Amino acid sequence: MKKSIKNLARPGRAAAPPPPGLLAAALGALGDGVLLAKARWTPKGLTVVFANDAFCAMTGRALAALRGRPHGELHADSGHFEALRRWLRQPAPGLALSGEGYLTRQDGVQLYATWTFSAVAGTGGQITHVAITYRDMTAKRRVQEEVVHAQRIEAVGRVAGGVAHDFNNLLSVINGYCEILGSKPAMRRLAAREIGEIHRAGRTAAGLVRQLLAFSRRQALHPQVVSLNQLVRDNAPILAKLLRPGKTLALDLRAEPDRAKVDPTQIQQVLLNLILNARDALAPGGEAAIRTSYREIAVGRNRRLTDLPPGRYVVLAVSDNGAGMDESAQAHLFEPFFTTKEQGKGTGLGLALVYGVVQQSGGHIFVESAPAAGTTFEIYLPAVMDPAPRGDPLPAELPATRGHETVLLVEEDQVVRKMVAGILTADGYQVLDAALPAEALRLARRAGKPIELLIAPLQSPGDDSEKLAHALHAANSRLRILAAGNHEPPLLDWLVPTAVGGLTKPFALSDLLRAVRSLLDGQGVPAVPPHFHPPE
Repeated sequence: MKKSIKNLARPGRAAAPPPPGLLAAALGALGDGVLLAKARWTPKGLTVVFANDAFCAMTGRALAALRGRPHGELHADSGHFEALRRWLRQPAPGLALSGEGYLTRQDGVQLYATWTFSAVAGTGGQITHVAITYRDMTAKRRVQEEVVHAQRIEAVGRVAGGVAHDFNNLLSVINGYCEILGSKPAMRRLAAREIGEIHRAGRTAAGLVRQLLAFSRRQALHPQVVSLNQLVRDNAPILAKLLRPGKTLALDLRAEPDRAKVDPTQIQQVLLNLILNARDALAPGGEAAIRTSYREIAVGRNRRLTDLPPGRYVVLAVSDNGAGMDESAQAHLFEPFFTTKEQGKGTGLGLALVYGVVQQSGGHIFVESAPAAGTTFEIYLPAVMDPAPRGDPLPAELPATRGHETVLLVEEDQVVRKMVAGILTADGYQVLDAALPAEALRLARRAGKPIELLIAPLQSPGDDSEKLAHALHAANSRLRILAAGNHEPPLLDWLVPTAVGGLTKPFALSDLLRAVRSLLDGQGVPAVPPHFHPPE
């Protein structure tokens, strides 16, 4: 029986090409976008003759709208043209040209893609067409940008953490002496409002320091239910002053409900930074506006907010009719140290902090701007239904605990040490104070009586303050320890829980006195609520 060799490939000859229908099916099955263009240059690129389904879906364009158009119309910029023209002078099969950049969809939205140009030879071996493959890298690039942005935010946090210690000491002095003055009846009669304003500003500043520390240590913040409408009204006089002279502030507060669970001092800082940006963008006679509204985002609705999870939101918007920004500036807007202001007139930290605050509050921020058309920042915060409390505008009167025990105070900052020692002494305690643990130990040994309470900035297990605590505990097993510093106290598992407590700077003197008394009475230290009083 003869074997048929009709369909067998002969040695030295190429295999038969697949049917044209199979090639078209293969192109249609590819996940990457594919264009086929003529290998002849036009002022706007290569003329498209074919596009697969993946490319049509990627760009939102139908094949009929692509065929006969130059490929360069799809690219957001023509930066790759020169390299492509050089490559076209001597194209060769197997020698591809790669690149990456932005493409523009039919709806105007840009996507980031990588592309590869490959030469296609005709039957005579001459290069007649170019095959271009596109891969959508938008999601991957967004993740990369978020990682870079997070790293830059972390850099801001390291800088902020380096100065927060000194700020906390200064604020402890300012707030502490306000409490001392506010507790004197004569001073309350003469200057209650002035003392209240200083104390309020000091506590607001303390909140800002906590905000900076949140970037460096990711420490727990102090959220509470806040009426955004009321918060804006309370801060409006100060914000309006920032715009003067010649620029005005308008309010349009329509959010109902208007409550969100946030750290109010952080939202104050957000308003402050956004109004300062508006001020710098406004011409004389210009206007900044703060608006609130309530919105519900349903699944699949509002395409502009595709990254915003469905839910109920209170929207806080700050807008201006000033100079506006181009797309280049908006692309870097929230990056630390980026600023469009003249050298020496802006740190580039303001909007980075705004972004961080909104993110940490569980919110989202969007910006709309164009040159000469002004700027609007919209902040979406999850809405809550709980009522919002109001605070007392004056510092609370200092409690009279009538102590008598011996207290050893370790505080490196001389002004803070003097203030704390003074208030404890005035309340009846016998106070020994020192700047460093070694000096404190010498004082304790010379005192001739046991130390009943140690107040020191314990920061990490085994540090000098904890060694001092061990030495004092060996001499008096009833020792109580109050860790008062810039960090959460370490776990002292060699003490019973009621014998140790912590206060984080800047703390209120009233909280200090209560913590001291509670520890000495064997009750531990109760949780200290955050202090917030908006300016009037």
